[in-house]
Amino acid sequence: LLSLAEVRKVLMGDRQNWTGNMRVTLLVRAPTSHERDVLLKTIYRMTEPEYRQYWISRVFRAESSTGPKIVYSNSMSDELLLAIPGSVAIIDAKEVPKGLKVLRINGMLPGDPEYPLR
Repeated sequence: LLSLAEVRKVLMGDRQNWTGNMRVTLLVRAPTSHERDVLLKTIYRMTEPEYRQYWISRVFRAESSTGPKIVYSNSMSDELLLAIPGSVAIIDAKEVPKGLKVLRINGMLPGDPEYPLR
């Protein structure tokens, strides 16, 4: 259970470890995908060029060791989520396979009318 503010810290790279020092690995869909559009609008509140510059600057200033890993499909996200402990991605709720944990945000799951990532 995370608040939207906590999710934002994770996705912005401000929180780089989960409890127990497990590293957070961000998996972000390639440009023009619906998931990336939701991420840019809801979490980053940036345009695509601003988002790219944000991560270039973070890595350049050594605030993050790397930027998010780019994935080209939800199935690629699924595979990497299963393979990389501590990874997190935004995936269409209808496409989340069994076995993957869906994060509650502000106590809500996808499909709830007030779920913040739409």
